[in-house]
Amino acid sequence: MDSFKLAMAQMLVVGGEPEKNLARAGEMIARSAQAGAALALLPECVDFGWNHPSGKERAGSIPDGETCRFLCDAARRHRLYVCSGLVERQGDMLYNSAVLINPQGEIILHHRKLNEILPGLATYAQGDRLGVAHTPLGTLGLMICGDGFAEGQVIGRTLGYMGADVIFSPAAFAVPPHWDNAKTPCHEEWRPHLAPVARDFELWIATVSNVGSFPHPTDGELPCIGCSLVYDPDGEQALCGPYGRDAEELLFIDITPRPRPARGCGWPGLWKERGRHVAEHTARASGFFS
Repeated sequence: MDSFKLAMAQMLVVGGEPEKNLARAGEMIARSAQAGAALALLPECVDFGWNHPSGKERAGSIPDGETCRFLCDAARRHRLYVCSGLVERQGDMLYNSAVLINPQGEIILHHRKLNEILPGLATYAQGDRLGVAHTPLGTLGLMICGDGFAEGQVIGRTLGYMGADVIFSPAAFAVPPHWDNAKTPCHEEWRPHLAPVARDFELWIATVSNVGSFPHPTDGELPCIGCSLVYDPDGEQALCGPYGRDAEELLFIDITPRPRPARGCGWPGLWKERGRHVAEHTARASGFFS
C-alpha cells in the first residue's frame, strides 16, 4: 500500500465556544490540505469541548447538525479525509462521537465512544458501534480517547481483528493539576494501552489531543496537554506532540500501512511464532484513567 501524509491538529479547544473552535478547526484543515496531507485528524469533542455543559443544550445531530455539516463541507472543499470528534445529539441522548469523512464530504464512519471515563458518564450516553472503512488509504478504524484504555485493550484489539491498517483516535488527554511531566512523562502513561495493539496487529495508531482544559467535578478543571501520539506497526513511538495546555501545533507524519500478516484465528499462531506473549502485554496496561 502507498504512503500518505497524516496531519494531526493538536489544537486549542475552548469549552462552550463552538464557533471559535470550528473556525480554528477549519484553519487547521486548510493548512493540512495546503501541506499535502491526505487526512486531517482533529481532537475529541472539537466543537464544545469534552464534558462541557453547553453541549447538552446546543449539540446537533449527525449528519445534519452544524458541526457535522461544517466538517463535511471542509473535507469536500479541501479534497481530503477529515476525522474528528464532536458532540452528537440524537433525540434526548447526548453522545461523545467521532466521524470519518471522505474527500467528497461523505461520512464513511460514525463512532460513539464506548469506554467513557468516570467524569463523563453523567453527560454522555453509552456508545453502541465499532467499525472500519475500506478506503484507498487502507482499512481505517475509529475509536475515541478512553476507548483505547478499555480493559485488556479490547476495543483497539477488536479493530485489529476487523482488519484495520490504521486506527484513528480523537482524544482529550488531561492530567491532574500540578502534574510534573519531567518526572512522569505523559506519553509513557499511554504506551501500555496503545503500543501492544499496534505491535501485535502490525497496524498504526494515531491519537491527537486538544490543548486547553476541561471541567472536572472535583478538581474544577483539568489541563489538556496535547502530547499527541503515533505508534507504528512495530509498536514503536513514531511521533509525540509537544506537552502543555498552550502547546497548539499542527503535526505531520507519513503513514505507510503494512499488509495484514494474518486474520481471524491466524493471529494467535503468528504471535506464538514470533514469541509474543499477548496476555503479558494486556495485563501490564495501567489504570491511569480509572
